Amino acid sequence: MFLGRDKTQPKDLNDVISFLNQFEHPALILDWASHKGLVTQSKKGDISVTFPFAANAVIQSLTEWLSAKQSDGEAIPDLAISSRVVPMKAGDKTQLKGVKNLLVVSSAKGGVGKSTTSVNLALALKAQGAKVGILDADIYGPSLPIMLGTKGKQPITLDGKLMEPIEAHGLYSNSIGYLVPDEDAMVWRGPMASKAFAQLVNETRWPDIDYLIVDMPPGTGDIQLSLAQQFPVTAAIVVTTPQDLALADAIKGVAMFEKVAVPVLGVVENMSYHICSQCGHHEAIFGHGGAVKMAEQYGLSLLGQVPLHIQIREDIDAGNPTVESASDSEFSTIYKQLALNVASQLYWRGDASAESIAITTVG
Repeated sequence: MFLGRDKTQPKDLNDVISFLNQFEHPALILDWASHKGLVTQSKKGDISVTFPFAANAVIQSLTEWLSAKQSDGEAIPDLAISSRVVPMKAGDKTQLKGVKNLLVVSSAKGGVGKSTTSVNLALALKAQGAKVGILDADIYGPSLPIMLGTKGKQPITLDGKLMEPIEAHGLYSNSIGYLVPDEDAMVWRGPMASKAFAQLVNETRWPDIDYLIVDMPPGTGDIQLSLAQQFPVTAAIVVTTPQDLALADAIKGVAMFEKVAVPVLGVVENMSYHICSQCGHHEAIFGHGGAVKMAEQYGLSLLGQVPLHIQIREDIDAGNPTVESASDSEFSTIYKQLALNVASQLYWRGDASAESIAITTVG
């Protein structure tokens, strides 16, 4: 029902949609409430707002906006507000069982903080309300067990066929690092590495997760091509630094995904600036504005700019990533905004799969 001084109760769903379209948020498009399936009404007259991507921050902002309207004496609708992540189309490939959206985090150059970004992005998506998995695709140098504090653990199997993912910090994870001792170096040729990676993907029982983050090895080699060609990749995210050398390699990575018909969602500029731990001074030690120019030149979104700070490095080395260990910190806020950008832009720029129609069902 509508709450307000005059207790009026408009029953027209279009009136509610028009009212909600007044609410603006960076993660929403213009007239967002008019988008099919976001605002529905049951046969009993109950009205629901269901965001089709991980949107806790948007839900909080909308709730606060409605409360402010009501405090000002304006009649507002009685709404059930929630989110339900929908799967997006990934070409003509069959959806990976248990995974709605498969996102690859890539960098054509090593040392740009791709893995740290992957883990904190996964945790930030969880903080936005999603169920998230993360897969370490670096067969030669797996780092996920260290970053999640799960070193020494091994996945079990309940049916003798599929591995159960290792749970840590609310994430579901798998890595070759769980299966092979640290001292056993992965001296494998490309086809062997690609086969091992395919087994990790196909032989893990992912428990109906909204987003599977795949932390890719650096470069544009066999594993990257195998993933793009064999699996239903929803989109790729390219991590770079502002440094010219890193940007040149990042451009090659974007070109690789274009050649194999994997859409690039956008660019993350890691180590965007250095924050002094003593005085808080910001300094662009790797250059300034490189990823911004790259995004503009190639028509990509700049998804986020993450600073270089000792806390982020110390947290990840301790197996307690920043988004989890310092959830209210400035850096966690940056990662959560990155996650919201990723989740929302993935939905608005793509086509939902047939399953997503379920959110429009009323009864």
